[in-house]
Amino acid sequence: MEPVLELADLSKSYGRGERAVHAVRHVSLTVGPAEVYGFLGPNGAGKSTTIRMLLGLIRPSGGQLRLFGQTLSDDPSPLRRVGSLVDGGNFYPFLSGRRNLEVLARTMGRGLDRIDDLLAQVGLAKDGGRKVKGYSTGMRQRLGVAAALLGDPDLIILDEPANGLDAAGIQEMRVLIRGLAEDHGKTVFLSSHLLHEVQQLCDRVAIISQGAMIHESRIADLLRHDRGYRVEASPLNVAEAALAARWPTRIDGEALLVDAAREDVPDLVRRLVGAGADVYGVAPTQRNLEEVFLSMTQSGETPDA
Repeated sequence: MEPVLELADLSKSYGRGERAVHAVRHVSLTVGPAEVYGFLGPNGAGKSTTIRMLLGLIRPSGGQLRLFGQTLSDDPSPLRRVGSLVDGGNFYPFLSGRRNLEVLARTMGRGLDRIDDLLAQVGLAKDGGRKVKGYSTGMRQRLGVAAALLGDPDLIILDEPANGLDAAGIQEMRVLIRGLAEDHGKTVFLSSHLLHEVQQLCDRVAIISQGAMIHESRIADLLRHDRGYRVEASPLNVAEAALAARWPTRIDGEALLVDAAREDVPDLVRRLVGAGADVYGVAPTQRNLEEVFLSMTQSGETPDA
């Protein structure tokens, strides 16, 4: 199946010679159909520059960018199949949300018949008649997503789509984005600082730092930890003594954290039972995306999965 988006050795520099600023350095990635792909990095990592190259707003200094199999520098027409929300969207404050979408739809030459459905889809059905100047930040974000969907695009690029949303709004945005991929076959490429949300939302992620790609993988693979188990047993001091003789072990609240491999688990349980400890649970420790992200971006190294 043909990729929706391909970056091959994509670079962007400003200036020349020793004073040149290398905002993006040789980034390569591929995004497939109906995939929710997270693009992560600390502030100043090159995310916004990359997104602007994807949208044809700035030219790459090197490498190739292909949308739907076509090189963007040769033919910008694939951009008609792309919708985007960048910098929260720009709207006329003295027009209503619905009227703003109508202006955009007429500019695009399509989408007028979708406005009411889109307002309902993003939770603005009751507020579409209100002037945008009275919208909260979260409401503007919702309107921005509706604007991104006006042309019924195949690829949707979202920069911080949950910015300004409360907990309920974030959950609704997650359901909306997953629905775009799972129910409508859309591809979503998003950047977000809400790493817990990215962990629940995305199929794959790329992490960049100082303009360069440092890791790309499926979320499940990134968070998998092949060593480390949380053991619930009693008495805790008996369990600790039984395991510490064989594996690095430390107490964590009412449980033990044991640096053991999966193949060690049967022996681990036998040692506990043999020592007279009651075993209530043995479960692999689970890393979260925030821990992995900080480890990678602060150390510059990719930790073993």
